[in-house]
Amino acid sequence: MGRSMTMMPAAGTVAPWWKHRWPWLLMMGPALAVVGGGYTGWLAFTREDALVVGDYYKQGRAINQDLRRDHAAAALGMSATIAYDATTGMLAGRVVRNDREPVGSLLLHLSHATLPEKDIKVMLRPNADGSFVTALPMLERSRWTVLLESEQRDWRLAGTWIWPAQHGVTLRADLPEPAPQ
Repeated sequence: MGRSMTMMPAAGTVAPWWKHRWPWLLMMGPALAVVGGGYTGWLAFTREDALVVGDYYKQGRAINQDLRRDHAAAALGMSATIAYDATTGMLAGRVVRNDREPVGSLLLHLSHATLPEKDIKVMLRPNADGSFVTALPMLERSRWTVLLESEQRDWRLAGTWIWPAQHGVTLRADLPEPAPQ
């Protein structure tokens, strides 16, 4: 019997591997992963970790003191409303106590959600009725943490404010109910 003849392509008719599309398509995935990993590494080494606090242990221990200040504000029946008018650049508000006593000087701290260099601290001197008005630089569109406290730091009101989605914010000294035992 004779040998069967198989068709072999003639030399020079098969293109080299780099001229085919499949090797390039298969190499594209790992190549993009290497480029993306390099970019992510560059971001990690050139950007500052703004959310990490150096004295986290000390701040963790201070939580109990903050809770005491929340309890003091609740005992006084404290509440505050704050609103920002972007057209005039004015922040206006009012602080109220149940006993109608004047509140004295106040410290207002607006903390930017991610960039500590954007934080704003203002000393407020409310009128006898607890109302105040102060000029502020243009607020960024962000979620702000609001902390309002007395100058002596014996009570505090805290909350969050998403500006400009919320025109203003109301802070109350409502403490969560203890969990049933």
